[in-house]
Amino acid sequence: MTGKRYKETVVAAGVTMLEEGLTVGTWGNISVRDPETGLVYISPSGMDYREIEPNDIVVLDNDLNIVDGARVPSIEKETHIAVYHSRPDVNAVVHTHPIYSTVLGVNGMDLPAISEDFAQIVGDKIICSIYALPGTKELGQNVAAGLGKERNAVLLPNHGTLCVGEDMKTALTVSHVVEKTAQIYILALSIGTPQLISAEDIKAMQDYKKNKYGQR
Repeated sequence: MTGKRYKETVVAAGVTMLEEGLTVGTWGNISVRDPETGLVYISPSGMDYREIEPNDIVVLDNDLNIVDGARVPSIEKETHIAVYHSRPDVNAVVHTHPIYSTVLGVNGMDLPAISEDFAQIVGDKIICSIYALPGTKELGQNVAAGLGKERNAVLLPNHGTLCVGEDMKTALTVSHVVEKTAQIYILALSIGTPQLISAEDIKAMQDYKKNKYGQR
């Protein structure tokens, strides 16, 4: 994929995130990593997603140096780079400000795998990371630690949600599944005790998704 295509991918993902209710206003941020060069293409700070164009996307190296772009990069660039450093399997990061998963983060609650799609592509659960101020290196470290090596999302207390994937399509799918599952979990808690999926069944479903599901 060319640099132009990576920029277009970030632009399109921002519009999707906004239109599908995963954020409001100019909040949230998005990036993709070119696995060949290691360069990170990240959304600009504080711009309307409907107005962002490919030339507004900022390109960073692993040391946060700007190698292309005239805009100020997202305030959360430290977090994106920290995730990429800790997760070589990840090539896309989507940080959203949705309603239901943010509710869990405000309460400091984890989100367990109560649905099969969540278990298959997100993990056994996602945890609420340790709080740090936006835009800080500490936030990046806390998010990377909360994400861990196996899970594909993490809750940011009093802030939002961060989801990852091998590509942007996967990261956006994780974002949708996390928010849907958070809504289901909150509703289930309001009328009873949610039934959790066993660790054995989660592992079996993850193996099925990885090795058997879909067209081969």
